[in-house]
Amino acid sequence: MNSELLWVLSLLLIAIVLFTTNKIRMDVVALLVIIAFVLSGTLSLNEATVGFSDPNVLLIAALFVIGEGLVRTGVAYQMGDWLVRVAGSSEVKMLVLLMICVASLGAFMSSTGVVAIFIPVVLSVAARMKTSPGRLMMPLGFAGLISGLMTLVATPPNMVVNSELVREGLPSFQFFSITPIGIAVLFAGILYMLVVRRWLGNNDNGKQKEAYRRTFRDLIRDYQLAGRARRLAIRKGSPLVGHSLDELHLRSRYGANVVGIERWRRFRRVMVSATGGTELRERDVLLVDMSASDVDLREFCREQMLEPMVLRGEYFSEQSRDVGLAEVSMNPDSELLGKSLREIKFRTRYGLNVVAIRREGGALPGKIVDEPLRLGDVLLVIGDWKLIRILSTKPRNFIVLNLAAEIETVAPASSQAPHALFSLALMVALMVTNEVPNFIAALIACLLMGKFRCIDMESAYRSIHWPSIILIVGMMPFAAALQKTGGIELIVNGLMDVAGSAGPQVMLVCLFILCASIGLFISNTATAVLMAPIAIAAANQMNVSPLPFAMVIGVAASAAFMTPVSSPVNTLILEPGGYKFADFIKIGVPFTIIVMLISVFLIPLLFPF
Repeated sequence: MNSELLWVLSLLLIAIVLFTTNKIRMDVVALLVIIAFVLSGTLSLNEATVGFSDPNVLLIAALFVIGEGLVRTGVAYQMGDWLVRVAGSSEVKMLVLLMICVASLGAFMSSTGVVAIFIPVVLSVAARMKTSPGRLMMPLGFAGLISGLMTLVATPPNMVVNSELVREGLPSFQFFSITPIGIAVLFAGILYMLVVRRWLGNNDNGKQKEAYRRTFRDLIRDYQLAGRARRLAIRKGSPLVGHSLDELHLRSRYGANVVGIERWRRFRRVMVSATGGTELRERDVLLVDMSASDVDLREFCREQMLEPMVLRGEYFSEQSRDVGLAEVSMNPDSELLGKSLREIKFRTRYGLNVVAIRREGGALPGKIVDEPLRLGDVLLVIGDWKLIRILSTKPRNFIVLNLAAEIETVAPASSQAPHALFSLALMVALMVTNEVPNFIAALIACLLMGKFRCIDMESAYRSIHWPSIILIVGMMPFAAALQKTGGIELIVNGLMDVAGSAGPQVMLVCLFILCASIGLFISNTATAVLMAPIAIAAANQMNVSPLPFAMVIGVAASAAFMTPVSSPVNTLILEPGGYKFADFIKIGVPFTIIVMLISVFLIPLLFPF
């Protein structure tokens, strides 16, 4: 072992220690590695910074943007809604569908992002089924990790391994090369979770904690809104057609406060803000808050030629993506104190509706439109989320105290969902057919999403997880340094001494174990960067195809099930699931062994030696 190799291995050990202790950010450690290699003369500047020009690094950045487009257009959230509707109150059905949905969606976007989206879904379902979130949170996390085995672009380790094959002048993997392995692991994961879920969610700290933000359900209860919501369609010939809400005075005449309007536009329904100047049209569906209990709804509908429609959920909670709730208090210096909602023309002025007022701890009964506002009153406003946010920028009169928790699931570009799916489908088609390089296919999809307004430039840049990009760039020089100083040859010789004579299948087992073990201490992407050249060199020394050896590294790098710090996905579910470090070891280690057995059996069948 020469002095240069000793320096590289020492630097690698220092980096692993820093990653493990987390006292310095991982991306900062990666940048320090680049500096250390250049200043020590181990690598030239071009060799140390080669990652910044690597097409696969650029591809990973582009896929973050595409994933954000799917979130902003509501595609991901709609899948969550469908899951809740289909699964009902069955925990088994929920677990199976949850893992399938997450693994499918994670095939095309960040697994961390998918899991973050589904955490509130799981918490909501667990509360409804009166079960511990821990019984579903671990299956959610495992499905997120398994999603990395669904397509070539599902996770950075796959692209890192594929990039190493291309760099060595070897045949690369196809878009769906890894998919059969992913399907087999997903099937095994579902069966495994159905068995082990009985050992999950038994901790006291697994009980669902009350969120800082209150939900629609909380606000409906506190302001006694249950039973007041109606959904009414305007029939042909209705006297409401062609008139604005201010002209109709429905609130003062009938106690009917229109808080939102569903309107047909280009063969689909969209939500229109119910402002004072909004003109009603035939076939509009009105979301109405009936605050006056003495009004005969049948008579009201007969007079105005309205047809009652089905309303699911409690008080417009099913429409929470489009219609928001917020609590607002009066500023002590507000010029509106002492005036009623009618006097200040609240709806006309702000485009929002006040549906309840809480005073001295209780909601005011009856019509509130003529009630003078006092200091200390809390107004519950309903309307377009964008207008609610605008109201928060007017501190002279109002202070927005609390936005309903459902704001986290708002999709600001929901109307562009078909365009987002088209962009995604085009990208997949281009990647599958190899018509253009993968990065170009992803870049075309990004530009189309921008063109169709699925995502704006600010959101696109913000969606890229730069620490992950820098981590990959900073770890890439290690592979070059180990190659240059003889480290790869040393490790491969060690592997050959252990398993070289036992055949390539035993070598797959050794590579899997080594990769999974390193993944306990550093990220799966960094693990793939280090292990890919070792696997290819081992294959070359054994005179067999490097494809199965490279594939086993991709699979093992994604098999980060064993500790809560092995992957950001595990870290995300740790607190909501109420898990301890030991839970991941107890559940993750056996499943990692199962994944290894599946891989060692399937990979040689798909990629012969």
